[in-house]
Amino acid sequence: MIEKNQDFEVNISDMGFEGEGITKIEGYTTFVKGALKGEKAKIKMLKVNKDYGFAKLLEVLEASENREEPVCSVFGRCGGCNLQHMSYESQLKLKENVVQSTLKKALGFDVPVENIIGMGTPYHYRNKVQYPVSDEKIGFYAGRTHSLIENEGCFIQNEIADKLAKDAFKILQKNKVSTYSEKTGKGCVRHIITRIAKNNGNQLMLTLVTNEEKLKNADKIVKDILELYPNITTIVQNINTRRDNVILGEKCITLYGEGYIEDRLGDYKFKISPLSFYQVNPIQTEVMYYIAKDYAGLTGTENVYDLYCGIGTISVFVADEAKKVFGVEIVEQAIIDAKENAEMNEKRNIEFICGKAEEVIPKKYAEGDKADVVFVDPPRKGCDSRLLETLKEMRAGKIVYISCNPATLARDLKYLTENGYEIEKIQPLDLFPQTHHIETIVSLRMK
Repeated sequence: MIEKNQDFEVNISDMGFEGEGITKIEGYTTFVKGALKGEKAKIKMLKVNKDYGFAKLLEVLEASENREEPVCSVFGRCGGCNLQHMSYESQLKLKENVVQSTLKKALGFDVPVENIIGMGTPYHYRNKVQYPVSDEKIGFYAGRTHSLIENEGCFIQNEIADKLAKDAFKILQKNKVSTYSEKTGKGCVRHIITRIAKNNGNQLMLTLVTNEEKLKNADKIVKDILELYPNITTIVQNINTRRDNVILGEKCITLYGEGYIEDRLGDYKFKISPLSFYQVNPIQTEVMYYIAKDYAGLTGTENVYDLYCGIGTISVFVADEAKKVFGVEIVEQAIIDAKENAEMNEKRNIEFICGKAEEVIPKKYAEGDKADVVFVDPPRKGCDSRLLETLKEMRAGKIVYISCNPATLARDLKYLTENGYEIEKIQPLDLFPQTHHIETIVSLRMK
C-alpha cells in the first residue's frame, strides 16, 4: 500500500495537462511536478488519494533530452511559470497534444488539429505586469498559495514594465505608504500593475491598487515616478476595499495623464484603461486575430456578433469585411473603450452593448435579430449554456470560437457538434510561453 512520505525511484511515462510528469507505482497513477516524460527520478509522496496521488521531485536520476536549465532563479517556487525546465520545442508539442487529446476524449472522434504556432523569442512577451504587494514585499504568489515569492526580474514580463513596477514599489516605501495585509485587511497598497503599449511607442500605464480612498503623499509619489520615468503616459489609483481574490475595484482616480494608453494591433489603434481586458501577448494576439478573421470568411454582406468582445478588438478587425458588427461585453468600462476604439478607427458599422452575452443574445434573437457569423472569446469557464442554446436555435452559418481553456472548449464543441455544427479547423496558438496555458482558435460551420 502506498502511503504519504514514502520515497520511490520511478520512470516518468507521460505528461499531464499542466506539464507535470506522470508515473505509475504498482498501477497507482502519480503526478510529479517538475518531472519530464522519459526521466528516471526519485520522488516523495505528498498526497495519496483513492485513485491517484501527488509526489515531490527529489532528484532527477536520468534526465530527459528535453530538460533545460530554467533561466529564472525562483522557478519552481513562483507560481507564474511552470514549463521553463522544458525546451521550447517540447513545450509546444505538449500543448498541441493537450488540445488534441482533450478534444478527442470529449468528442469521441479525431479532430483536425493544426500544428501549434509558437513564438520566435518566447520570453519578455507580456505587456501587463501584475504584482501583489503584501507585508512590505512585492512578488508573485507561490503556486496555489498566497505566499509571496520575491524576484529580481521576471523573464516573461516586458522588461520596462517590470522595472517600473519594482521602482514604483520602492517609491511607495520611500514615501511611507503601507502595504496591505490579507490577515488583518489593513494597509494601503494591494497590487502594482503596469502596462506597456509595445507597438505604440512604449506608452506606459501604472496602476496602484489601494485598500483606501486616500493615497498618502500622492503628489510626491507622482513627482518621484516622473523623475525616474519622464515619458510615462499615465498614473492611476484604483480603489478596492473587498476582502477577496478580485484584484481591481470599480473606482479609478487618475493621478497623472489621461487615465489610459493606446496600443496598435495590425492597422488599428486601441485605447486601454485599467479595467479593460486586453490580451497580454501583442505579437501572438495579432496572429490570432488574423487567423480568426480568415476563418470567418467574411464577404461584406454578413451580420456579425462579437461576444465577450472586451474593448472591441475583434469587432474593429473585422468591421471592413462585414455588413454590421454587434459586440457584447459585461464590463462597462470595456464597452466605453470599445465605442471609442470604433470611433478612433473610423468604423461606423459597429454597435456595442454592455451586458451578459447569455442574456443579451437570447433577447435579440427573440426580437428577430440574428447573426450570420459569430465570434466567441469567453473567459476560462467557457460559454454559458443559455448562449449555446441560442446559437443552436439561431443557426449562424459560421462560429469562430477563441478559447483559453481546452477543457471548456471541448465541452462547448461537444454541444455544438451535437446540434448542427461541424468543425472545420482547429489552430492552437502559444499565447503564454513558459506556462501550461494554451489559446485555441476553432472554425465551425452549420451543416
